[in-house]
Amino acid sequence: MATYHGPRCKQCRRHGMKLFLKGQRCSTDKCAFERRAYGPGEHGNTRRRRKTTEYGLQLREKQKAKRIYGVLEKQFRNYYKEAERQKGVTGVNLMRLLELRLDNVIYRLGFAPSRSAARELVVHGHFLVNGRKVDIPSYLVKATDEITVRDRSKNIPEIKESVDGKAGVGTVEWLELDPKKFIGRVLDLPSKAQIPTPVNEQLIVNYYSR
Repeated sequence: MATYHGPRCKQCRRHGMKLFLKGQRCSTDKCAFERRAYGPGEHGNTRRRRKTTEYGLQLREKQKAKRIYGVLEKQFRNYYKEAERQKGVTGVNLMRLLELRLDNVIYRLGFAPSRSAARELVVHGHFLVNGRKVDIPSYLVKATDEITVRDRSKNIPEIKESVDGKAGVGTVEWLELDPKKFIGRVLDLPSKAQIPTPVNEQLIVNYYSR
């Protein structure tokens, strides 16, 4: 499984916004973006900003989406091709495919503090989808699917603390969480308005349409 293993905080600083790649740490004063909200590198806080071209904006938006969801280029391009084949708006289809990844759903439900943590927990076989073990982070869930934490995994501190923290906050509208039973449900496929990721998907479409 190919994943990015470089410094995550630099990614937030490069995009000038929090991407919440380190879970709860991003909401504390330990967050590197809070302490150094300027670009990475030796001259990140003094470098004159050049006017970004249209291509540069498109490329940066694609990179931001890849980094938020933890997807590398080849897989991201495949998602885009699939989004093109589907009926509807390509950009919305793309974001929906990314949202329906099992690791993202685990994160959205609150079973993990970050997508990278969710990916690791899925690989180690801690979750069931409709009663069957699924250990593939890129597995695409469907409407009415039920995601359950395995009985032997409910006491894992990372899962338990994350669920306890999420219980009073709630999840996105298209998901439902039962924190007492460690069960999550996919109520429906997400609409554009129900995807809170700060990405302009039309810029990504423009990038691949060049």
